[in-house]
Order: sequence, then structure tokens, then C-alpha cells
Amino acid sequence: MGDGRVTPRIGNMRALLGLVAGAGASYGIYKLISEVSVKRNKKSVPSDSPGVWSSSPGDLTPKPGSLLAKVSGLDVVCPRPADVASGDIIHQSPDNLDPQHLKMLLSCLQTNTKPSDRCRILVTLGNAAAFTVNQNLIREYEGIHIIAGFLSDSAAEVRVQTLNALNNLCMNIQNQEQIMVYVPQVLELIEMSPVNSDLQLGALRLMTNLSVTEKHQHLLKDSITLLLSLLVVSNEALQIQSLKVLVNLSSNPDMMDDIVQAQAPASVVLLFDARTAFAVLLRLLTFAGNLKAWRPSAQVADELRRKQDCLFRVMLDESSQLHSRLVQLLSHPDGEIQAQVARVLT
Repeated sequence: MGDGRVTPRIGNMRALLGLVAGAGASYGIYKLISEVSVKRNKKSVPSDSPGVWSSSPGDLTPKPGSLLAKVSGLDVVCPRPADVASGDIIHQSPDNLDPQHLKMLLSCLQTNTKPSDRCRILVTLGNAAAFTVNQNLIREYEGIHIIAGFLSDSAAEVRVQTLNALNNLCMNIQNQEQIMVYVPQVLELIEMSPVNSDLQLGALRLMTNLSVTEKHQHLLKDSITLLLSLLVVSNEALQIQSLKVLVNLSSNPDMMDDIVQAQAPASVVLLFDARTAFAVLLRLLTFAGNLKAWRPSAQVADELRRKQDCLFRVMLDESSQLHSRLVQLLSHPDGEIQAQVARVLT
């Protein structure tokens, strides 16, 4: 980027960095009246709808020409790019950001050294990425690779906002092609981050959306043992998110060999209990039903029995405790749980 292009943008730097939660909040209001429909695999658990991630609004106010003014849809006096001395009233819908503003945001993201500013830029890019037009523009501007580069940022909050932005971007099938390259980094974040952290939750949300379609599910096979381990050590929110991925993967027969061979903690069967949270138990039963629908040959079953601690031995083998625990759940007070248990047992 030459100096001739950088200089005119210096004066707009503060306006660009005025991107705060006001943008996210206004978009949240927009979302209440405009639902984005995403086609789902009918056997897969629906992933989280694209969230509007926001940071603390602080005491900043919209500046003329700022992205906050545009994303918020506020009426402000906005200087024309060709004549910064003159003013104009601009009415800008949040789903139709000017392409040059997205370019400027991506440029600022690469050059800014303050974690708080990087977070604000990522929040606004993530909010903008909830709209198809911006999803496409960000991809065309190489924005996915720019944003994903901050998965290794030293600041945890920057990594969280990076995951949130990628989560909204991956609602676009073409974008998924590029985002799947970063799955190993996302898995590493889950493994290395503190249990029940926002980093783990953000990474699992991204994996949920990436696992909805079958095309790239084989790239997630290395996550299965990690997901099964999270079921027994994490809180309810992470358990639910982990199970969404597992249910999506187990809905694909081509993934079943990898799933049943994955190492699994024996204590996972203890979650099939009436005291387990309803949302967790319901998804566990869906996952178990997908596993039970798989019918290995006698030879394959014998080979799996010789694999120490594999999921087949923990949940599907005749020696597993799962059957007896399912029978106990037939007396669960919730009728939906009872129906799911009956489906798994038949």
C-alpha cells in the first residue's frame, strides 16, 4: 500500500475505531424484525443462529463518517470522500455497508496495535458479516484470511472476537471453503484454552456451523475425542455445543467408522441420568440413537472390542453400561425424554 493511499485515510482512523457495541445493539434490534433463514440438514442439530457480538459501549458517540453511524442506521452528517469539508445526510441500511468501508476496516485491523481497537473492528466486521452481501465482499477482499490471522493473537479477547466473526462468515457456503483451512487452529484453541472459557465456547460454535453440511465433515474427525472429553469436564453450555457437533457428525454414515473408533472417557455413560440437564440429555439421546442405527459386521465389531477405551466399547458393546442406564431413563418425568429413550432401545 503506497503512501499516497494511506495519507487520506489517516484522518478517518478515529472514525473507523469508533466501532463499538452500539453497532451490535442496533443490529440486534434489526434482527428482531428480520430473520435470516439457513437451510439445515434435516438430521443435523441446528447450529446457533449468527450472533451479534458486541463489546462494552463505553462513552463513545457516533462520529460523522464512522462505521458506527452506518451500521447503526443513524442519520448523521457524513463528509463525502471527495470533499471532506462538506456534509451530507446519509441513510445507510446495516445490510448494505459501502465496500470501501469494509476495505478500510480490514486495513485498520492489520495495522492497529491496540487489542481493544482490534476487538472493536472485529466486532463490527462480525456484525456486518451477518449479511450475505458483506459475507461475499469480505471474502472477495481476502478478509477471511486477514481475520483468521488473529486466531493466534496474544490477547484472548481478540481471539474470541475473531472466532465470532468467522462464525458469522461461515454461514456462507463459499466462505466455509476458506474457513475450513483453519480447523486445526480452532481445535488447538479448544484444547489449550481454559475449560468453560469464552474461547472454547466460541470455537465450538464455529465448529457447529462448519459441521452442518457433510462436505467437509471428514476434516473434523480429529475433534471427536476432544468433544467426548469435553462432555465430562465442561459446563452445560459447552456440553450442548459439543453435542451439537457430535450429532451433526454422527448423522453422516460415512463418519461413523471414525466416531466409534475414537477414544472416549468411560464416564460419558454416566451422563445418561435423570439428573443431567434436559437440553444435554436430549442431545445425548439423539447422539446415542445415531450410534445405535449403525450396524457393524461381526468382524468389525470384534476388531473394535480389542481397541482399548474406544467409543464402541464405552457405548455400543454388550459390556457397556449404556443399556441399563437407558432402561432407567424410561421412567424419566419428561415425556420427550421417554420417547427418545424408547427410540434408542428399539
